[in-house]
Amino acid sequence: MLAVLAPFRPLEVVVETCPFWPWLYDLLVPAGIGFHLAHAKALRAIATAPQKSDAVDARLLARMLLSGLIPEAYPRSADQRELLRLLRHRTALVRFRTRLAGRIHSQLHQQRLSLPREKLLRRATRAWLEATAWPRLTVEQRAIVTTHVELIDHLTPLIRALERRIAAAAAGDATAPLLATIPGIGPYRSLLLAAELVPISRFPRAEHLVSYAGLAPVTRSSGGHTHHGSIPPAANRWVRGALVSAIPSHVRYAPTSPVTVAYEQLKARLGWRVARVAAARKLARVVYVMLTRRTPWHGVPAAGDVRDEVQNSHVAPTTSFC
Repeated sequence: MLAVLAPFRPLEVVVETCPFWPWLYDLLVPAGIGFHLAHAKALRAIATAPQKSDAVDARLLARMLLSGLIPEAYPRSADQRELLRLLRHRTALVRFRTRLAGRIHSQLHQQRLSLPREKLLRRATRAWLEATAWPRLTVEQRAIVTTHVELIDHLTPLIRALERRIAAAAAGDATAPLLATIPGIGPYRSLLLAAELVPISRFPRAEHLVSYAGLAPVTRSSGGHTHHGSIPPAANRWVRGALVSAIPSHVRYAPTSPVTVAYEQLKARLGWRVARVAAARKLARVVYVMLTRRTPWHGVPAAGDVRDEVQNSHVAPTTSFC
């Protein structure tokens, strides 16, 4: 490919976000070729063009590049992509194990048997299955439960091995230990946020990070009327998921922090779902200040870019893996 492109150098290349952009990036950038990763969903002009072909798209992208109209996405480095593969591998296995547990519970519920989901992995629960549930299950239900228990037993050590690798990677990362000082943020979430958000200079203000994570409600204003809706579906769901899922642990380990206080106040008025998203939005602003100033949780001051003041917290951070 480099030989084919050689007669046209110097040149700039525009590639839409797609599964194979990383190998193009790794090939072209070291060769000194300019690389622009275009956000496919933001390329409205291509999506609405009356004629659709590779040649038409290429000419339109070239004109947009010359005009400075390419909506660029951030191309992550090879090291960042490797970290994200590790993190998402662990997430995929955990979700698979959760689905297996859900199917076991489905069979138990059909026989009026109930078991807390988090207890399914305990040895005492296995004894309960054999002593109490087994006589009430049908032959096929026993086969389903047995198969799913065996799959869970196979997945659990694989997940633990990945978690050890994630913990080691987080300890050696330049940013993850800083984020791990936040109560409720363990090795998994700290490494995920570091891999997704660094360099933080991509975000001019804290509100840009909030919007990137999809934690800012959609606002529609027309004719003097303004309506604030729900959070947008199009966002970085990994960052949003990490921040939202960290709130319960943060509330538990930092009961006096500004994030927890805001959560409890909103929970009493609007319910825990709305409160959790609002608290995650506040936590995103804290993360922005920490990464921008390289300041740990206990030293985060109030900042002009953060609407809600961030005060010191003297609560020990959580020991949760996530």
